[in-house]
Amino acid sequence: MRFRGRAKHQAPPGTGSAPTPAEPPAPPPVLVIDALGRKCPIPIIMLAERIREVPVGQIVAVLADDAAARTDVPAWCRMKSQDFVWEETLPQGGWGFHIRRTY
Repeated sequence: MRFRGRAKHQAPPGTGSAPTPAEPPAPPPVLVIDALGRKCPIPIIMLAERIREVPVGQIVAVLADDAAARTDVPAWCRMKSQDFVWEETLPQGGWGFHIRRTY
């Protein structure tokens, strides 16, 4: 995520309604699964094996650089009734998939 400072055309603080920084789309993950360099279906297998380590309602992130994960992770979430929260592009390449455990 990038922080965007106040633009030059915005009013100084206290003189109007300046926009507030955007909130992150979800709380930070309590578990990060590093599947970078692993090919399908390993990222999904790693997620399935470890999601029980995360308390219900909390977030797990899966880091993967196999393009198949972009469809596999959301599909697994639908199939297993877990909440796919969001996807981020990683600066080093690949993606971070954020999943909220529902049960």
